[in-house]
Amino acid sequence: MKLSLKTTLACALAGVYTAPLHAAGLAIEVEIPRIQVAEYHRPYVAVWLQSADRQTVRDIAVWYDYKMPKEEGKKWLKDLRQWWRMSGRSQDQLADGVTGATQAAGKHTIQVAATHPALADLPAGDYEVIVEASREKGGREVLRLPLAWPQAATVDAQGESELGRIQATVTP
Repeated sequence: MKLSLKTTLACALAGVYTAPLHAAGLAIEVEIPRIQVAEYHRPYVAVWLQSADRQTVRDIAVWYDYKMPKEEGKKWLKDLRQWWRMSGRSQDQLADGVTGATQAAGKHTIQVAATHPALADLPAGDYEVIVEASREKGGREVLRLPLAWPQAATVDAQGESELGRIQATVTP
């Protein structure tokens, strides 16, 4: 069966438009475990990207109780000790698009497009995705996931108390 040039071109174009599109960027899955205690408070969580030499720090997400009256929730951000030292204390206002509410137990995915300010002009190199969680009347935990930007890869780590499984996937 011989197809005309017009039919071949139409089929080729249809294939282009129906092919799945994969957006470049970073996907981070954060699992918050269900903890059985008498008084449970959702954890504050900070997720950031840091270069191996700690010179480049990009905030990806900060989950805290930002709806508290008179911004009282901000005073507890200091409990995210490593994030606070690296980034938080130098900010007058948390970056728009980074702040979010505390999350319930379960799996939560953060999608960061390559055009997002955290990744837009990020030079190629070795980095760590750092996830820190702190809970009132609970514990604190930090997990580090090494990755080479912008090489395609999936890395994961398993928390022991305040965090469950954390997975970071780079798609070039």
